[in-house]
Amino acid sequence: MLQEVLTLKKHRRAAVAFLAVNSWLFLSLALSPAFASPIPKGNVHAIPAFARKYGMPCSSCHEAWPKLSPFGQQFKDNGYQMGNERDAPIYQHPSYWPVTFRITPNWHRENTNRVAVDGATPGSTVEASITTHGFDWSGLDFHTAGTLAKNISFYVLPSSDNTGAFHFEAVWGRLDNLAGSPWLNIKFGKFELDNLHSEKRIVTLSSVGGSYQNYHFQPLVSPGSASAPGASTEALYTFGIGDNQVGVEWMGHSANDRTRISASLLTSNDGQPGLPTSRGYDGYFAASRAFEAGSLGLQRVGAFAYLGQAPTFPQFTQAGVAVPGTGIGNKSFYRAGGIGMWYIKKFDVTTMFFHGWDSAFLGSNTPGNTPLPAGAQAPTWNGGLVEPHYNLNPQLILIGRYELIRMSRQVFATNPGNFGDIDAATGGFRYYPFISSRAGFAFHTEYSIKRQRGAAPVSGRDLTSGSFFFGFDFAY
Repeated sequence: MLQEVLTLKKHRRAAVAFLAVNSWLFLSLALSPAFASPIPKGNVHAIPAFARKYGMPCSSCHEAWPKLSPFGQQFKDNGYQMGNERDAPIYQHPSYWPVTFRITPNWHRENTNRVAVDGATPGSTVEASITTHGFDWSGLDFHTAGTLAKNISFYVLPSSDNTGAFHFEAVWGRLDNLAGSPWLNIKFGKFELDNLHSEKRIVTLSSVGGSYQNYHFQPLVSPGSASAPGASTEALYTFGIGDNQVGVEWMGHSANDRTRISASLLTSNDGQPGLPTSRGYDGYFAASRAFEAGSLGLQRVGAFAYLGQAPTFPQFTQAGVAVPGTGIGNKSFYRAGGIGMWYIKKFDVTTMFFHGWDSAFLGSNTPGNTPLPAGAQAPTWNGGLVEPHYNLNPQLILIGRYELIRMSRQVFATNPGNFGDIDAATGGFRYYPFISSRAGFAFHTEYSIKRQRGAAPVSGRDLTSGSFFFGFDFAY
């Protein structure tokens, strides 16, 4: 069993070596070409307050913080409860307050190979490769979560970007183990969808690698637009299966958490407050089953489906501007896929297949009360993800990921067949100099690159973005 706190002396040499390697990477990459992009604010559900509450190191629930272990997943599914006298807050010391903050000071370098800029001729637009690099910081997350009483759990996450502009990333309450059954749990509010591969616990942080491409992909409409010939146009409606949504969720699981199933009813606003667009509702469904594979570890397979709709025109306008919440002419879309989480002792790999479909009206940005443009069709695509991790030891994890997205049917048949296809790769590692029940800290290094076919804003050529990131990731 790991010591709860590892002494600074014991790890001084490792930390010095680590910093030396990153200093070399910093100096070498600072001299190469990037386009300034905001650093993802994180929104990772990793709470040292739970470790403090139960007197255990963070590694009890995390294979490598913030990545959950099977035990951590079971603790989460049980409503942040161990089933002992420490669960209810009334039995905690009055000074205990389940609050954690997280922020990541960092150095990052961004590059985009084709950015629209003013040309030498007045009024002209050309493309240029742009690079930026320098010291920065991420947004700030304030997590508070736990139990209000036995079998009543909650989560509130005020989160800001790196300018200090706050919003509520998560706000929910949950009734756990209704009628004494783990199959009856009801969550209400704004919450992450029951994705086995959680984007809120992602172990990559860069502007390119800090989200899953498949979770947020929407097809490009066409390789040209009136404002800039050759520019790619995107869908007008916004949706991401990795975004927190607003609604109610039923989730049930077996006593040992090997079998899990959930269903959610959600407002069709992609998690935005105030019902800004639609009066429609979406549904999300997920199920998974875990099984032991001898000495290799616990394996898990599952499937998911999101059935949604989005408005295509407003019912009412004011001075030509849509009145919020009056979107009508709803058209359908869906996302579905399967996932596998495979373990071979210290090595694990997550694999995912992803399929998407949009109505032809959504794909071509056409109001539902007007005819479709000639040749418009419902776009479909398939995607895949392979994300391996290797826990060299409890303090060092190596990270890799490759994602691909392939259009199987374009919005317009005249579009190039590979228009909008994406390839994205990420590699890096996280080193934890100590493991304790009080705080989390990691040295994080990562490089990510993404290429999208035909998405350059002027020429319609391939658009490539790269991001190198090094930072101190800490939560307390």
